[in-house]
Amino acid sequence: MKTRLVIPLIIIHFMAFQAKSQLFMAQGGETSFFSETPLENISAVNKQVAAIINTSTSEVAVRIQNIAFRFPNKLMEEHFNENYMESEKYPNSTFKGKIQEVIDFKKEGVYNVSAKGILEIHGVKQERVIKGKLTVGKEQLTFVGNFDVKLADHKIEIPTLVMAKIAESLTVKNYFVFTQKK
Repeated sequence: MKTRLVIPLIIIHFMAFQAKSQLFMAQGGETSFFSETPLENISAVNKQVAAIINTSTSEVAVRIQNIAFRFPNKLMEEHFNENYMESEKYPNSTFKGKIQEVIDFKKEGVYNVSAKGILEIHGVKQERVIKGKLTVGKEQLTFVGNFDVKLADHKIEIPTLVMAKIAESLTVKNYFVFTQKK
């Protein structure tokens, strides 16, 4: 009777270990954005970004702490968090999706990838395709990708008084280095 119980437990343990070894994590990745207008350029960088890729399923998840964006000007940072992103109410922005291309994660190289999924910013979820380059190395994966975000699509309101200073669309850049979770 004990043998019947031990063998399934060993198989479950092995399967859990095998599934866990398929996870690559990026802690402290980097996400930045840039807004260009004739009156003022606005940029910010966030280095408190967590991302994960499950290489067995090609699923991807990214979580960004909105309050961790750093601006060259503290007043911009304050306005971003209080007036636009409402970071207290919406502390994180996320993306959950799946890489559409078939990638051989055991073969080193650079792959053009597109991940289709749900991007949530300011409490508004939208289906998006995020494109970029995924570099598969011996012990790590690196992702570099850019995409645009229209503020109106995520119900981020810009007061008329400062409308000329803030672009309607921002370019978001991502750089993540993933290492295998052990």
